[in-house]
Amino acid sequence: MRIRQSDIDGEALADAISGDGLDAWAWGTAGIVLAVAIVLSRIAKRVICRVLKRRLDPSLAALIGRLVGYLIIVVGFVYALESLGVDIGLVVGALGIAGFALAFALKDILENFVAGVLLQLQRPFRYGDQVEINDHEGTISEIDTRLVTMITPAGETIKIPSATVIKSDINNYTQQGGRRTTLPVGVAYGTDLRQAKAVLERAVASADGVRAEPGPEVLLEGFGDSSIDFVVRFWHEPTIAVFWSARSNVAFAVNDALAAADIKIPFPQRTLWWAGDT
Repeated sequence: MRIRQSDIDGEALADAISGDGLDAWAWGTAGIVLAVAIVLSRIAKRVICRVLKRRLDPSLAALIGRLVGYLIIVVGFVYALESLGVDIGLVVGALGIAGFALAFALKDILENFVAGVLLQLQRPFRYGDQVEINDHEGTISEIDTRLVTMITPAGETIKIPSATVIKSDINNYTQQGGRRTTLPVGVAYGTDLRQAKAVLERAVASADGVRAEPGPEVLLEGFGDSSIDFVVRFWHEPTIAVFWSARSNVAFAVNDALAAADIKIPFPQRTLWWAGDT
């Protein structure tokens, strides 16, 4: 007679969770233990988050609170099973294959959970940071064990799976406290380049939103098809809103200063030379 391993696992599981001889008191005790564990997990999560947020990053405090809450629920569940007379060792052994299959089925959820934990431990960004992830720009509003939530400047809410975030390039605008922007400017051939450089430097320095330190730079980049090209570099506050406003202010200031100095900003043009009489 051939006995299959699945038959043995089934018999072991049935023996482990047999409810013979259990009365209402045992079931009630198990229910109370589980309910108390759930309540305690929520209380512990809130208390730990509130205490640790004063000393740690809020996202890390939230992670520790969640993990402690999960641990309390697991311990309560184990005690509830023991109050019912369940042999935990036999249950774990009998459900080994089923647990493996369940883990495979929940692969994406587990991947996001692990990625969320790593994000909160490595902390490439924090609450309130303004970042770019997968071509999405916005302010980080929430980091949990499954999703990263950001609010865009347009008021949109974007939720990105943690596994996607940890595999992506993350551009944190606000982490260093400042941000440099480059604006190309072209002037016409024949322009006094030293005069143009001095005009551009004064214009950029006078624009609203441009930081005095580090000071702005005006560099000659090269000779284009229709213009002699400069690049203007300046530092400003790192937020997305200030980036756009400072860039706009600099562009206005540069245009007005060049016009006042009678320095032309050329448009693309092409000169044709005809050979012979035709």
